[in-house]
Amino acid sequence: MSFPRYPEYKDSGVEWLGAVPRHWRVMRIKHLLKSLEQGWSPQCEAIPVDSPDEWGVLKVGCVNGGVFNAAENKALPPELEPIPDLGIRAADLLISRANTRELVGSAAVALIDHSNLMLCDKLFRLRFDASVCSPHFIASYLSTGKVRGQIELAASGASSSMLNIGQSTILEMAVALPDSTEQVAICDFLRRETTKIDKLMAEQEKLIALLKEKRQAVIAHAVTKGLDPTVPMKDSGVEWLGEVPAHWTTCALSYRYEIALGKMLDEKRVTGEHLAPYLRNVDVQWGHINIESLPEMDFKGDDLSRYSLRTGDLLVCEGGEVGRAAIWRGGLQECYYQKALHRLRPRSTKDSTEFLYYVFHTAANLGLFAGSEGRSTIAHLTAETLRRYRFAFPPQPEQASIANRLNKIASSFERLIQEAETAISLLKERRTALISAAVTGQIDVRGLVKDEQEQAA
Repeated sequence: MSFPRYPEYKDSGVEWLGAVPRHWRVMRIKHLLKSLEQGWSPQCEAIPVDSPDEWGVLKVGCVNGGVFNAAENKALPPELEPIPDLGIRAADLLISRANTRELVGSAAVALIDHSNLMLCDKLFRLRFDASVCSPHFIASYLSTGKVRGQIELAASGASSSMLNIGQSTILEMAVALPDSTEQVAICDFLRRETTKIDKLMAEQEKLIALLKEKRQAVIAHAVTKGLDPTVPMKDSGVEWLGEVPAHWTTCALSYRYEIALGKMLDEKRVTGEHLAPYLRNVDVQWGHINIESLPEMDFKGDDLSRYSLRTGDLLVCEGGEVGRAAIWRGGLQECYYQKALHRLRPRSTKDSTEFLYYVFHTAANLGLFAGSEGRSTIAHLTAETLRRYRFAFPPQPEQASIANRLNKIASSFERLIQEAETAISLLKERRTALISAAVTGQIDVRGLVKDEQEQAA
């Protein structure tokens, strides 16, 4: 749907803002404010408050995504005195002053009072004169690409993961404003239109979830029951497998596969006679291995055969998302792997990692590896544990048939999922563009708002 433009425009006098509707006023945000405060960040509990009778301190993430999330808070310890003046009221505009580059300057408006939730020192709280300025209009304005660019340019900090903006970045920000009535009309229009877009995105996200669920169900059935529904079945003796075809063999993984951890990472040995690329845990994603910009380490002597990769090797993550797997399909003249990965290699030609990959996909989705041995809070899938896992193996020709069928099915599902993800991406772009166009006066929605009101009357 195309939207009309305003009849007349003028130069805003602000280079990055450009032309704005003639009747809009260009002002600095500081001239619209009643107050701007920063909050307080005492040492708090790790859990949010349970009721409005408890005091809490907001976390900076409460404004991420443009919608105020009151659940993003930490409970104030009972021995600390709250500061009631830092409580949140309806129409407060909250802006993150410290965050990552993508999130610093994120803004959201509180829709109701949260008098028990206090402002933290990583947030600004802006209160406006309602007769002059709508906080919802300013929040939308701060999310536009032009303004985001100015905020990111002004952000500073020693770490790229945590940048800061000062009060002056917000106070001196230029904004073009229509009168308060038109601001409210624009916000009402955006609320209606973005709700429609959000609904469409939610439908696509639901479709993606259903496609992934269906894909996993198909894979799980194929690797535990086979492709022929008429074959006799037997109890596998393994709880998660249940019954399997009677002619399949159930045994410990180590009986069919060699399992070896990679080389211990030694950052000091980044020089040597035989520097070669190696794979890390992060390089192995489900069904895909990243081979670009790999780090290098010195491999020599026994290392060259002990930690080398052959086409067809299955690599399995030892830590992080334990059990995540992908097949090495080459692409480099030589490549090795570090200790964060297991290399699985068939002991004979009767087994195929193409089939085993889908077995791991199913086992991981069923939570088989969730109980792996762990150190601290990070789970680890030790080689000893992995060797003991029992799986069901059909004869090699059947493994190949199942893998070929699943490759085709997985590709079909992946195509449908990508189409849905593309649709979501386009809807997000449309949402962003619509908000930006409306709050910078590039489209005139007054007539549309009036039509909506007349239809509703």
